[in-house]
Amino acid sequence: QVQLVESGGGLVQQGGSLRLSCVASGTIFSIYTMGWYRQAPGKQRELVATITEGEGTKYADSVKGRFTISRDNAKITVYLQMNALKPEETTVYYCNLVMTWRTVPYWGQGTQVTVSS
Repeated sequence: QVQLVESGGGLVQQGGSLRLSCVASGTIFSIYTMGWYRQAPGKQRELVATITEGEGTKYADSVKGRFTISRDNAKITVYLQMNALKPEETTVYYCNLVMTWRTVPYWGQGTQVTVSS
């Protein structure tokens, strides 16, 4: 059993910053990637950023230069530093964990980010 617990969401003004954290626990080995996705109501879940165990990163074009993903392998934790937030980025952010031996990813329960204008 694997659990992902996100924290750090909340309300921030336009242009502000938030730092999301996601701690993974359970039977975890051979991690391929950890990452963050977001899903607005009525829309598909979209990639925000991912990071491999070797710290290779991938970002959505819309967040490049503003968001930074990082991880602590010893703590099995992934972070997302979000700067210069925009109101249209108001939505639920989900943590994601992919292991090399399993095709189905694990998901956290989500954390709400609200950016006021």
